[in-house]
Amino acid sequence: MENFLFQATIYLGAAVIAVPLAARLGLGSVLGYLGAGIIIGPVFGLVGTEAKDIQHFAEFGVVMMLFLIGLELEPRALWAMRRKLVGLGGLQILVTFAAIMVAALLLGFDAQTGAAIGMIFALSSTAIVLQTLHEKGLMGTQGGRSVFSVLLTQDIAVIPMLALLPLLVVAAPMTLSPDGSLMRLAEAEDAHHSLSLVDGLPGWGVTLVTLGAVAAIILVGVFLTRPVFRYIHHANLREMYTALALLMVVSISVLMSMVGISPALGTFLAGVVLANSEFRHELESDLEPFKGLLLGLFFITVGAGIDFALLAEQPMFIVGATLAVILIKGVILFGLSVVFAMGGKDRWLFVLSLAQAGEFGFVLLSFSVQQGIVGNALSSTLLLIIALSMLVTPLLFIIYDQLGKRLSDTDHEAADDVDTQGTVIIAGIGRFGQIVNRLVQSAGFSTVAIDNDLRTVQMMRKLGFRGFFGDPTRPDLLNAAGLDEARILVTAIDDRASAVKLVTFVRKARPDIHIIARARDRVHVYELYAAGANDIIRETFDGSLRAGRYALENLGLSEFEAAEATQMFYDHDRATVRELAELWKPGVALADNPTYVARAKELNNDPETALAARTPKGDS
Repeated sequence: MENFLFQATIYLGAAVIAVPLAARLGLGSVLGYLGAGIIIGPVFGLVGTEAKDIQHFAEFGVVMMLFLIGLELEPRALWAMRRKLVGLGGLQILVTFAAIMVAALLLGFDAQTGAAIGMIFALSSTAIVLQTLHEKGLMGTQGGRSVFSVLLTQDIAVIPMLALLPLLVVAAPMTLSPDGSLMRLAEAEDAHHSLSLVDGLPGWGVTLVTLGAVAAIILVGVFLTRPVFRYIHHANLREMYTALALLMVVSISVLMSMVGISPALGTFLAGVVLANSEFRHELESDLEPFKGLLLGLFFITVGAGIDFALLAEQPMFIVGATLAVILIKGVILFGLSVVFAMGGKDRWLFVLSLAQAGEFGFVLLSFSVQQGIVGNALSSTLLLIIALSMLVTPLLFIIYDQLGKRLSDTDHEAADDVDTQGTVIIAGIGRFGQIVNRLVQSAGFSTVAIDNDLRTVQMMRKLGFRGFFGDPTRPDLLNAAGLDEARILVTAIDDRASAVKLVTFVRKARPDIHIIARARDRVHVYELYAAGANDIIRETFDGSLRAGRYALENLGLSEFEAAEATQMFYDHDRATVRELAELWKPGVALADNPTYVARAKELNNDPETALAARTPKGDS
């Protein structure tokens, strides 16, 4: 017991220290977990052979992950994305799989091992890439959406890959079962303590039992989930929801194992069945902490199992193989970006984001070892290559950032020729900018709308509104749109850094123009204010005010009283933001600015300040 508690302390302590540090450095949580494993394993030797046993337990986190992925994938949403999923994502997986399998065959591996290696390296890191895209605000770009489509396809593809891997085991060691039939040696070793519903059945019987198990999961998900959740609800105990969620995942895993199918396949199927259920969000919130901890534990054990002695023995081969994987995937991704008409920064974001191996590669590799497709010696080499390629991912994003700066100034050939000038220039015509554009035009004023998302511009044209494709921060496009004569600039672009850059340039070029800017949050407000914007609108502020006003009305205030309270809050907040903007320091976190914090507390805790904002001049 003491040894177990000691090991738990080591694993949890390493995670608590390393993961937040990695997140602050912009490396992502997965690299933090891997780093923690490396520190407690190869570096300090605090964990030993028990890491392998813990890894088998932690793999249950992968099962939970696939269940949660299934919950997110409504059948209708999947159908709407079918072209990108099947086209872009499907081609990436198939072409990469084929290329790496051929490379493995040329290196002397047999077809089964080569196919497994191809599957392992066809996948990229969902955890690292999506987190980085969110942090950099790149999810709304064409490249970011394409990356997401490919990652989603890869996540779905893990299921058939897990189902196909056992079919590759044609050369695994075989022995005779008690009834005289052939079985794999690994199966023979586990047969005495494993439960099975298909042992001794003929082929048609195994098929019927398997189909029956899948049908049972679907029927239970459709017809039994609601009554069971209602029964649990009457107990009025929060922990019972968690217990039910865990029971569902564990029981499905056991059933799938008993019929010889990957537990991940069954839980993924159950997740898709429950995607439209009203209990979906309850299940997600209950399982998310377990999934996160178990996956983190899995990655720690992977890091602890990295054989750095092997890297020291074969540094040229392993580093060369890692770079070869990145290069092969990069070339294939570049070709797909050309076929699917990506250009400029979007193309390089697509290529560099997906060129590494991913966390599901660890899962497939572990499963391949269990099935006897990949030997232990080869698995150590492949594990090291996957881990090194993931560790290189932050460097790939740094390369993208540098390329992006160059391409923003040189990649202009795809932009439209702006041949119209307007009283109002609107930079960005997404959800925010297109409403401003329609309102101003409906009042009889001329506008020129520019956006760097070609699909948005094309959709706008189909709806009868004219817009121009191009980077709205480019001086030549702004001048062509009539910057010298325009009265108003509306900045509605998604990228916050580009918005600040645009406001700064326009304020210097036209000190007299009125600039209206959209801000993502309060810090963005301060940045735009310092850059020279006149009116700054926080994205959700006005909508939140309306929601608050409705809440006040339903709490018993009259419409007039609720409107007065809302206006009082609005005026006070506007004055507060303007005053605090003068105390904000660029590059310094708000919590680290004592002058800002002190004044913010005074303004937020002083009701007289709020009342003064609503007191008419001359009143006492």
